[in-house]
Order: sequence, then C-alpha cells, then structure tokens
Amino acid sequence: MRLLFQGDSITDAGRDRSDPHNLGGGYPFFAAELIKECMPNKEWEFLNLGISGNRSIDLLKRWQGDCIDINPDIISVLIGINDTWRAFDSNSPTTAQQFEDNYRSILKSVRENTNAKIIVLEPFLLHDVPAKDDWRADLNLKIDVARRLAREYADVYIPLDGLFAAASIKNKPSYWAADGVHPTEAGARFIAAHYADAVKIL
Repeated sequence: MRLLFQGDSITDAGRDRSDPHNLGGGYPFFAAELIKECMPNKEWEFLNLGISGNRSIDLLKRWQGDCIDINPDIISVLIGINDTWRAFDSNSPTTAQQFEDNYRSILKSVRENTNAKIIVLEPFLLHDVPAKDDWRADLNLKIDVARRLAREYADVYIPLDGLFAAASIKNKPSYWAADGVHPTEAGARFIAAHYADAVKIL
C-alpha cells in the first residue's frame, strides 16, 4: 500500500527532500508508525512530498509529478494555511474562489487519473497568537471550501480546526501549536492519531 502525504510545512516537517521516504519529524512520521502498528499484515510504503511554504497553486503546479505519476493507493492533502498567511505577510491573497478552483483541480485529477483513496485534512489555526487574530475570517472561507470539496471528492475528512478547538479546552492552544500553525510534537501526534483512525476505515 503506497500512501502519499502532501501539503505544506505542516506536512514537510523538516524532511530530507532528497528522499521521499523520509517522513520528517511531524504528523506523517507519527501516523506511519501508528498505521504500521495497527495494520501489521499489510506492506506499507510511505512517501512525504509536502513542501514548506506551498499554497494551493504551488501544489497544483507540481501535482502531476508529485502525485499522479506516483499513483498512490492513498493520498492525503493538508493545504490552505499559506493561502491565508501570504495575504497578511506578503500582500498576496488567495481568494476563496481561487483556492476552490486550485483544490478542485487537484482532487478531480486524483479521481480521474488514479484509484487512490483521498483523505482531506482541514486547515487549522489555533488561537494563542493575537497577531494572527485577523487571519480567522479569511481561513474560515478556506475551511468551508475544504469541507465542501471533501463531500464531493474525499473518502475521509479530518476536521482538524474543530478537533484542535475541542482539544484546546483542556490544554492551551500553544500546547498543540506554539505559533498557532506549526504543531508541537504533541500537536503532530494528535493529528497522527486521527490520521491513523482515518486510514483504518478506508
């Protein structure tokens, strides 16, 4: 079973980009360990091609070579936070419609060109960083797009923004992601646990 992790820095997580089998130090690494533990009778190949800083348009541009040509059995996508972030640090916004068009092209391509099962992970923002308070309205539009497209194309949807909001009742948001975006080890393990549960039902 070939499982491909795709996304931005949250997926990249410091991986060695010269080796697609190097999973980095984030949720893909922990998810792979859990998946192997709970499904030991399957032979797994895990690949991580997340690239830090990517937006939906970047993912779309490299999608043929970094997904379709790989022909995974399972593909997961976590994208969206940089589509919001660049609007605030670089004055380079991605509208909700642009995000939807890019994301739809990505998911439609998987459906039309592979037999892969699709896992869509919801972009998220944890609120312990006042400087990012203005991001919420923009990100909510991207989350709405992800949910809508997941209903259309995904086999499993992992609602990370909501899951982290619930988890932040008992632990401060900074416990899960110190800057509100990039998970701590605890945050990465949290994502991984939900990820492994998603793979079990595919």
